Amino acid sequence: MPNFIDRRLNPKDKSLGNRRRFLKRAREELKRTIKEHVKTDRIADVDAGHKVPMPAGGASEPTFRPSRDSGDRQYVLPGNREYTPGDRIEKQGRGAGGAGSGAGTGSDEDDFQFLLSREEVLDLFFEDLELPDMIKLSLKEAVAFKPRRAGFATSGSPTNINVGRTMRNSYGRRIALHRPGRKALEAIAEEIARLETEKSPDATKRQRLQALREELDRLERRRRRIPYVDPVDIRFNRFERQPLPNANAVMFCLMDVSSSMGEREKDLAKRFFVLLHLFLKRRYDRIDIVFIRHTDEAGEVDEDTFFYSTQSGGTVVSTALEEMLAIIRERYPAKEWNIYAAQASDGDNIPRDSERCASILNGALMRLCQYYAYVEIIDERETEIFGSTDNGTSLWRAYRTVDDKWPNFQMTRIARPSDIYPVFRKLFARQPTMQFRS
Repeated sequence: MPNFIDRRLNPKDKSLGNRRRFLKRAREELKRTIKEHVKTDRIADVDAGHKVPMPAGGASEPTFRPSRDSGDRQYVLPGNREYTPGDRIEKQGRGAGGAGSGAGTGSDEDDFQFLLSREEVLDLFFEDLELPDMIKLSLKEAVAFKPRRAGFATSGSPTNINVGRTMRNSYGRRIALHRPGRKALEAIAEEIARLETEKSPDATKRQRLQALREELDRLERRRRRIPYVDPVDIRFNRFERQPLPNANAVMFCLMDVSSSMGEREKDLAKRFFVLLHLFLKRRYDRIDIVFIRHTDEAGEVDEDTFFYSTQSGGTVVSTALEEMLAIIRERYPAKEWNIYAAQASDGDNIPRDSERCASILNGALMRLCQYYAYVEIIDERETEIFGSTDNGTSLWRAYRTVDDKWPNFQMTRIARPSDIYPVFRKLFARQPTMQFRS
């Protein structure tokens, strides 16, 4: 029987090292699972921890077992009439006649749930986007907090002692326990002093003097037993971390859902929307998300319908811009809300409608929006043909005129997840000139 002795150090934080090693080993499986979560979860839920199911095979641990080709072993085998040394014996549980066969049998293990933190989820999500490390850190940055008074506590720093509440508790305790007051002791002491000054007191006065001395001694002993301020009276100011108040922001997600937008295009669009939401979450405590989908007609829908419901029809992009403008005027006035918009399309549109889209943006929307991003999703083979030139769809050429006029308008073409970041790099480069209303 082999014996193994582990002489490695056993630090207190060894579980952190074990966790990192497991994440490194199961990274591809975790990335695949997070990718599925991005497809199915709500945009606002991506920026949170996740319970990831891991197959039992992916979590197996190394084990030791004797080698079949070396070592000395002794066997005691019962005699039999069917087999001779060297015969192959089929394992039980396999085949039609093996033991343990049949439905409902076997020793399969269930998947276990592995909890990923918010930072680990974002790391896996950002890995395919190829964001610079500095941008990753800024998107994972925690919200700024400030201390806020939240009542009192029985423990805390001496600098946070609330004197008023402490003395109020002390006064109530001294009244409830009948602690002798200083004035009462001084009155008895004065009476004793007056009687002691008399030259020839009679027996009654001597008895009175003795009783006063005993009463003064009793009151002093009771006064010492009941302290003026007891530790039970002390109260400390309690503070809670409160997020810094930010202005309200609304994020409009516009997407073409005609038949030309397949699953790949919608997946890239959702990644783009998620990244924009993470960027806005760093600056605003409250973010409303409005989903507008369109073919030849546009309408506001919920998130599930926006990404997963199918719809047929032509493509008229201006209907989505008109719907967005109507919603802004009805629910999100520009004086009270910071308005952001992200539009995803494959560029398909009626030629004459593309000019109308540029007119709506130049005439009204760009004056209301803090930032407007347009991504045109194309095939990977088209990147070499179009690149960053003005060739391509009529919608791209029309939006190019808007891009030349408005600094808060950005547009790009994407064919893979790593192409999503450049539009945000332009945003960060122009960030100091943007106005964030509070």
